[in-house]
Amino acid sequence: MTQLEVLYQYDRHPTEAIMFAIGKMRDVYGVRRIQFDEQLRTVRVEYDATRLNKQVIYQLLRRTGLDITVELSLIPPQSQTEAAAAAPAPAK
Repeated sequence: MTQLEVLYQYDRHPTEAIMFAIGKMRDVYGVRRIQFDEQLRTVRVEYDATRLNKQVIYQLLRRTGLDITVELSLIPPQSQTEAAAAAPAPAK
């Protein structure tokens, strides 16, 4: 089993009906966990990549009625100094 996560940002706060539909989404074989961050308006879904893919997760969330605006990166952006330190030294 290969576990992956995907993070989406949504626009409007989900209604009770949408939250109920998202709860039913856990019945889909391969969906492992669904987490909401109300302050950042994000939803993180952990899933089994041998059963599902990112596009299927997106469609499942859209079918619940959740207003997804964008997929976010799970890797935080690096500052310029961190990126320069991590870059390999030039060959002589």
